[in-house]
Amino acid sequence: MNYHSRHALDALETKAEGDGPDVEKAISDLTATFETRMGEVSTELKAQKDRADALEVKLNRPGPHERKDGEPTIERKAFVGFVRHGVERMPSDEVKALRVADDTKGGFLAPGEFSTELLKEIVQFSPVRAAARVGSMSVGSIKIPRRTGRITAQWVDEIEERPRTEPAYGMTALEAHEMSCYVDVSNQLLEDSAINIEAELSFDFSEEFGRLEGTAFVNGDGVKKPLGIMSDPTVPTIPTRAATSITGDALIDLFYSLPPAYRNNGAWMMNGTTIATIRKLKDGQGNYLWQTGIQNGQPATILGRPVVESIDMPDVAANSTPLIYGDIGAAYRIYDRVGLSVLRNPYTLDVYGQTRFTARRRVAGSVVRPEAIRKLRVAAN
Repeated sequence: MNYHSRHALDALETKAEGDGPDVEKAISDLTATFETRMGEVSTELKAQKDRADALEVKLNRPGPHERKDGEPTIERKAFVGFVRHGVERMPSDEVKALRVADDTKGGFLAPGEFSTELLKEIVQFSPVRAAARVGSMSVGSIKIPRRTGRITAQWVDEIEERPRTEPAYGMTALEAHEMSCYVDVSNQLLEDSAINIEAELSFDFSEEFGRLEGTAFVNGDGVKKPLGIMSDPTVPTIPTRAATSITGDALIDLFYSLPPAYRNNGAWMMNGTTIATIRKLKDGQGNYLWQTGIQNGQPATILGRPVVESIDMPDVAANSTPLIYGDIGAAYRIYDRVGLSVLRNPYTLDVYGQTRFTARRRVAGSVVRPEAIRKLRVAAN
């Protein structure tokens, strides 16, 4: 009991001579109540002090802190340390920040920022990805609905039985296929802290993955790879009247073969050789069908719609399909499997002073609305 509470009790116990039993009992009860209350207050103060001490200890612990703008996360720092030095030479706290790949092939998962930057760079080498609808998946395969029939609306009388008008739907299964590539990096480059080794790896991986998936999205046969637009037999084909050449009339026929909903959101896709051929086509008034974008960042157009260049599209030849037109975003779907695994191998090329990095990722792709796109087939000889 402190000085103030003791002094208060002394004051209560001081009473005049001749006080009756009622007064003495009242003073005794008041004293007991006061002591009880002071005990409760003391307990509450001790509990508050204990909580404050615990909070101070927690705040003084080393750990995560609020990151400044542009400061890399601990996961990203750990990944860069893994790339430069390997797990054996990393501090224990950085090793704990690495995410082990959830499979038997080893390696570590790249941080989310690295994967996001990689996908942005892949678009430069994979033109279909830039135009298609892209999503992510956390499982090995995904099923999405695909309409296989049309609504059969009919005129009916007032009391006539109404026919069913439900469209027919099927399911399209998109399976994630694995891609793998490796990049050999000089050990001197890894040791040079002035080099942004993370950016170098990201560009090299994106170039290889973009080239591989870009070919599959166009011409893939669906075996261990996505089924490409040109390989899908359900995509309608519009024939030309001329062999070994493309005319302006053929482009107009292809353009208007699409339903308006897809036509107005459509884009052309062809390779550079076909683009050179079409740039020379003129209408009846001598105007070029190809319209070059006047403003910076605006794409060139044919019949008012943008052109996508794909090196994997075939050349103009008899019985070939050198170009497509349609709403690629509605027609083709791409799903990226979450996670990019990177394996560091400093042993295979050690005698050459190099370290090999192997990256693996999985992607699914397929036509989901064939009615949204058309292929142009050149007539046979």
